[in-house]
Amino acid sequence: MKLKHALTISSASDAGLVRNFNEDSVVADDDFGLVVLADGMGGYKAGDVASGMATMIIGNELKEKFAKNVGKSNGVDLETAMLRDAVSRANQAIYHAAHNKTQFQGMGTTVVITLFRDNVVTIAHAGDSRLYRLRNDKLEQLTIDHSLLQEQVQLGLISAEDARVSHNRNLVTRALGVNQTIAVDIRQERALPGDIYLLCSDGLNDMVDDMDIELAMVAIKENIPLLVQQLVTMANDNGGHDNISVAAIKVEKPFPLRTGFFARWFGAAS
Repeated sequence: MKLKHALTISSASDAGLVRNFNEDSVVADDDFGLVVLADGMGGYKAGDVASGMATMIIGNELKEKFAKNVGKSNGVDLETAMLRDAVSRANQAIYHAAHNKTQFQGMGTTVVITLFRDNVVTIAHAGDSRLYRLRNDKLEQLTIDHSLLQEQVQLGLISAEDARVSHNRNLVTRALGVNQTIAVDIRQERALPGDIYLLCSDGLNDMVDDMDIELAMVAIKENIPLLVQQLVTMANDNGGHDNISVAAIKVEKPFPLRTGFFARWFGAAS
């Protein structure tokens, strides 16, 4: 089966109202059930190059690895390993470019990824780009920011309320391209019909409160492309201080892996 019949995916990326160019990058593949969103590190050279490398390499690596693993079982474990390896490959490529080409020195990027298979979504992220889920009209953040501010909140050094207005909220503690190795958080969640998953760069959640994001998602959940555009508009209406990237995925119906097209990759009977 093609996942575009089970998932509705839409994405948008906007420079915002202050930045001269867009350092974010988004890749969405309906057939493959994959979305990769990256936010080039603000204030660094060639952040747009870093984010573009991340989305391109991760997308290509995952497709190649699935093709090479035809007939192998343990799909859930395999997906986790392939995601971790794909992020590692992207990190190494960005790190190499940043340390060998003067014009790319100091570049880096956050990343957040969703991969849908067998009614499960596998989530990977490094940095402060986020993934939310709307289920039964309730919004939940599924990722935890890798940021200095989040560490301070967890240690009780600053309240969540004060963190929302802190000038240090964009200091990330993990990013691709900074070190030779990258620690990436990976988790899996059951994906249910009616769920809406929202990936975003901090240009959205810094400008729009979670409550307002939830209200918009509930109000426009039947029109995913319109929802994405509305969230970008809301961020710009609130100042548009950063690049804004948004991708939304709605689960329309169950999408079992071990049938038809994908069954051949894992050796399962169709």
